[in-house]
Parts: sequence; structure tokens; C-alpha cells
Amino acid sequence: MSVRVRRVYEPPGPDDGVRVLVDRLWPRGLAKDAAHVDEWPKGLAPSTELRRWYHADEGTFEEFRERYEAELADPEAAEPLERVRELAGKGTVTLLTASRQPERSHAEVLARLLSE
Repeated sequence: MSVRVRRVYEPPGPDDGVRVLVDRLWPRGLAKDAAHVDEWPKGLAPSTELRRWYHADEGTFEEFRERYEAELADPEAAEPLERVRELAGKGTVTLLTASRQPERSHAEVLARLLSE
């Protein structure tokens, strides 16, 4: 199983496999045809409240990770999470995010969870 994380603004690579946008909102200034997104499961994105809390620098990345993982345990996230897990079982999946620091974003937390 190969799950990787990339910024959605980077050009697609030949080894990206299935490209999955994991942000709730469409990335600012990016045309949909230029993004080459195969799937967009909005239910995997952190809640608006959690996203705002994290971006307001009110907590640590570790605390964000714990809260986000709790959200992913919600039944609403079960179906999209299983869909991405199935895709990853068949080949490479690239999780796309607009985050400036993808290594400290929900996409990284999701990638780790899918790789377990």
C-alpha cells in the first residue's frame, strides 16, 4: 500500500496513481482541470471548527492529530475512508492538500492512518 501526500498546486507526477483531494474547500486560484483530481471525498476533511482552531495556533499538531483522528472515527467518515483505503490497496494514492505545510496537515495524519 502506497499513500503519499503532495500539495495540490504541484504539477501531477507520473507515479501519483489516484489523486485524492482531501480538503473540504476547493483550492484557491486553481482551475479544476489543472488539478487532475480523481476523487474529492469532502467527508474526510477536518471539520470547519477543528480547522479554524488549528490555524489559530491554539494547540499543537499532536493535539490536532488526536482531534482529527476522533473525527475520522465518526460514522460519517467511514464510507469515504474505506473508499480511499480500497484505492490504496490497489495501487498508489496521492492525497492532495492546499496546505503550505503538508507534513503538518490533516493529509499527513490521514496518510499515516491509511498506511497502518
